[in-house]
Amino acid sequence: MEYNTERKHLILREYGRNVQRMVAYLATIEDQEKRNSYAATLVELMKSINPNVKDVPEYDHKVWDDLFIISGFKLEAKGPYAPPAPEVLVKKPDRVAYKYNKIKFKHYGRSLEILIEKAMKLTDEKEIKGAVISIGRLMKSFYQTWNKEEISDQLIMKTIERLSDNHLKMDLQEVISFKLFDSSRKENFNRRPRSFHQNQNKNRRLNPNQTKRRR
Repeated sequence: MEYNTERKHLILREYGRNVQRMVAYLATIEDQEKRNSYAATLVELMKSINPNVKDVPEYDHKVWDDLFIISGFKLEAKGPYAPPAPEVLVKKPDRVAYKYNKIKFKHYGRSLEILIEKAMKLTDEKEIKGAVISIGRLMKSFYQTWNKEEISDQLIMKTIERLSDNHLKMDLQEVISFKLFDSSRKENFNRRPRSFHQNQNKNRRLNPNQTKRRR
């Protein structure tokens, strides 16, 4: 009985040992044309053995490269592609170019800094004030997500001024007095005490001079 530990090293396991033996046999064929023909046939066999290769871009080129890799780059056969260099097995992949941004306050994230940069480009004072209020409310919601303690409006305003290099400023007393950074204030603005139809029906009942419409 022959064990795998006693056999030759399997170069590419996805193709199996039989393919490796056939590649070794190809290298012993002296007739160049016959060797080229057998190599093309063996490539088609390798495609059927490993169908997952079809999902790889330029899979035909990859299988031909695998053929030469299995042979230890010793097979002399002409194919549609040039044989790969032996250095491809030890070549390291190119380093991915990540975009590094130095975030001043990591718990607020880079998105908040982008919002402040866009707010700094505004020219209308009313729009700037609205942008500062929206950013302050967003910062408070971010802070309350990770902390149970309340953050003061004064600290939020100082942070906005620091992130904007003192371009975005607002009267702190107005912020504190009207609680502009409180997210519940926005809900109060949108809250309707009574619907329009309820108020209309009430006015009709209180107006004695109003006559009923006849059908």
